[in-house]
Amino acid sequence: MQLTLWTYEGPPHVGAMRIATSMEGVHYVLHAPQGDTYADLLFTMIERHSKRPPVTYTTFQARDLGGDTANLVVTAVRAAYERFKPQAMLVGDSCTAELIQDQSGALAMGMNLPIPVVPLELPAYSKKENWGASETLYHLTRTLIGTAKRERPVRVEGARPKANLLGPSSLGFRCRDDVREVIALLDAAGVDVHVVAPLGASPADLRTLTDADFNVVLYPEIAMTTGSWLQRVHGMPMVKTVPIGVGATRDFLEEVGTLAGVDVSNALTDARSRLPWYSRSVDSTYLTGKRVFIFADGTHAIAAARIASEELGFTVVGLGTYSREMAREVREAAAKYGVEALICDDYLDVETAITNAAPELVLGSQMERHIAKRLGIPCAVISGPFHVQDVPARHSPQMGWEGANVIFDTWVHPLMMGLEEHLIGMFREDFEFGEVGSHLGKAPARRDDSSDLGRAVAAEANVAVLEDVLASAGAATASDEGASAPPPVAATPSVANGPVWTTDGEKELKKIPFFVRKKARLNTERFATHHGIAHISVETLYEAKAHYGK
Repeated sequence: MQLTLWTYEGPPHVGAMRIATSMEGVHYVLHAPQGDTYADLLFTMIERHSKRPPVTYTTFQARDLGGDTANLVVTAVRAAYERFKPQAMLVGDSCTAELIQDQSGALAMGMNLPIPVVPLELPAYSKKENWGASETLYHLTRTLIGTAKRERPVRVEGARPKANLLGPSSLGFRCRDDVREVIALLDAAGVDVHVVAPLGASPADLRTLTDADFNVVLYPEIAMTTGSWLQRVHGMPMVKTVPIGVGATRDFLEEVGTLAGVDVSNALTDARSRLPWYSRSVDSTYLTGKRVFIFADGTHAIAAARIASEELGFTVVGLGTYSREMAREVREAAAKYGVEALICDDYLDVETAITNAAPELVLGSQMERHIAKRLGIPCAVISGPFHVQDVPARHSPQMGWEGANVIFDTWVHPLMMGLEEHLIGMFREDFEFGEVGSHLGKAPARRDDSSDLGRAVAAEANVAVLEDVLASAGAATASDEGASAPPPVAATPSVANGPVWTTDGEKELKKIPFFVRKKARLNTERFATHHGIAHISVETLYEAKAHYGK
């Protein structure tokens, strides 16, 4: 266990809360101290739910530890049943309550309530939130359906096949909108949706899962365990392709067609995404080769890498996930793009990896947004954990044709807006942008480099200085492969500890686009330090460029 300021996932009991909050008629009794009630805010503040999660806390205090804390569980379970009359009840411990070993699930089972009671044993100190959600959905489904294999219904001739959508949940990234989009996709393919679970489902709905013809696992972190169990025990096939991106959406429909025995040609020709059109346009050449670093949950990280590489022409320079349960899949995806997968849940290690990769765009969670902001790199949030600003009131899916449009806007627009910023910065000293004759009026005060670095990535302009910059930007790679790299020095050296920049040198440096200016500065300072140059002039800047460009 590691003390940290930020965490990608909460403890596993938060995952159980997500399942309970997603469903109707399910109540969760959580044996926890008073301080653990903070989790309510995840749903009421971030997802803006209009009501509290269906959770009852035992809320024991320090003075209770010397008494009978187990009795608090019995009292809370009985009170929750009498007040809320749920169709099923989950009972478990928080990470703190796990230490006192009251076995709350076993206590609830012994009360012989007239409803299904699912005891949850979620190891809080070795597992995380998504695993907890997955285990909760699996145990709840297994309890309600049972392990005796059911007879599969025979589809009436001419009837449309039915599918279950497994995995959408509260606090899942854009799940509400993804469900709407996938239902439309399946409808266009001639398939009806039987149950969406856990989001919006009841225990009665879960009992009928086996009435469908097949399952669609939309979020493997949450539903793969349940989908695999239904396939193994009840013979229900499942669709594993996640329809994020144009290519994956086509693959998804083809897999549905094969599995359900339906013709999906009309659904394939009904593609409404503008992303393929843009990728074929001349404007898209600006995006070709953009360096992108991706770190997210396993599902969205793998999908984002495919879109970035195959549909937008980006170069994937980093790929990773905090979802250790999907480490194998992410490693396989990373191998396709020639990078080493980063599997970790320490944001400091992620920041180091991003810094070393020197990307022009970061795709990740709100953690990566904070990291990218500090490094001056644009970032788009593509998965949880996320903040309230990433829960739009409008329809904003990630899946299907419309999801591809949303991704197009979210990823491309920050890069395109950077073009305007860069051109204004490059030509700010031109007379048209000065005090005389400028439509902008008096030129504003020049921002410092750190402010410029906080803007979106600019476009490569077709000018000679940018060609010089790009050669300098690739210096780190070149030095690793062949040129002897001088030892690193501080980013802003002083007279006492390293070379200093002359006025002309600084002025020339500011002509370099801000998204590679920091690397050009570091390379030049390393070169000057290695060669004993005390003052960095314009000549030194271009000598460093020539050195690293060999």
